[in-house]
Amino acid sequence: PQIKVRTPYKPKPYEQMQYPGQRVQVDMKVVPLKCLANPEERLYQYTAIDEYTRLSYLGAYPEQSAYSSADFLEKMVTWFKRRGVRDGIEFTNHFSTNKKDRLTRIELAAARLGIRHKLICPYTPHHNGKVERSHREDQKRFYNTHRFFSFADFGVQFAAHQNRSNDLPMRPLGWLSPKEKLAAFFDSLT
Repeated sequence: PQIKVRTPYKPKPYEQMQYPGQRVQVDMKVVPLKCLANPEERLYQYTAIDEYTRLSYLGAYPEQSAYSSADFLEKMVTWFKRRGVRDGIEFTNHFSTNKKDRLTRIELAAARLGIRHKLICPYTPHHNGKVERSHREDQKRFYNTHRFFSFADFGVQFAAHQNRSNDLPMRPLGWLSPKEKLAAFFDSLT
């Protein structure tokens, strides 16, 4: 028998984004049970991070479903557009497990919004690393120190956390916050 020699895996070089909205990473996180006053309740965090500015949009949902995913996507696009991020957004996610020919609700929503949907394998931080890192930071700065008594309470605390997160300076951005990085980009255009 002939022995086959495998060629070593060579990852593609990382493509640096050139402008806000060029690529947005999207993911979903289950809120840890220790944060919930009601052990029967489940809450979910949807996260979208612009790769260029690291500006993040977070959504709180009481269920993980195709409806929640599509709703988050529509709200995300509106939120980014209000901040001046208007170019053709491409996003990566692993919400969907559908391998059939028909489109899922989120794929239909993406097509309607003119977004290129790039499906990635679950648990691949080299494809979705910024949003995975964001989830670790959310765990450290938010979930480890907060408790929620209802979905409404979670939503209020979560909105304040999102605002704080977008004001924190980051080393990859030259110690600018995501909001400052976005403002600097628009200032450079004038």
